[in-house]
Amino acid sequence: MSLQRTFASPNFLPRLLLVDGLATGATALLLLTAADMLAPLLQLPAGLQRIAGLICLPFVAWVLALSRRASVPRGAMTAVIAINFAWVAGSAWVAFGGTWQPSPFGVAFVTAQALVVLAFAELGWFGLRASRRAAPVSA
Repeated sequence: MSLQRTFASPNFLPRLLLVDGLATGATALLLLTAADMLAPLLQLPAGLQRIAGLICLPFVAWVLALSRRASVPRGAMTAVIAINFAWVAGSAWVAFGGTWQPSPFGVAFVTAQALVVLAFAELGWFGLRASRRAAPVSA
């Protein structure tokens, strides 16, 4: 199966959303439960980590709910992609230009999760474009 057909598959976007939701949920759980332990290692405030984890929770619930639909609405998928890109931008600000000066491990941690989120955004964009091309044209 070609990559284009994979992206255009009706199952691609719901499965991508499921994986995105599970990964984001795991990250949120880590940030909420291990913030005190991670703070000295990352050199990022535990409060900041908890806020990031809390921000993720409604997104996780929404993305997982979308993943259960047979067909993901285009507008909802566009919003998920935009939110993921916004998260990447915020992560870059925290790692490289924000108020905090994370440790090298903190920079690596924030950068790694941002790259995963960027991959979800890009794959979502590819899937959205492919599904548009694969949709039948009605007269």
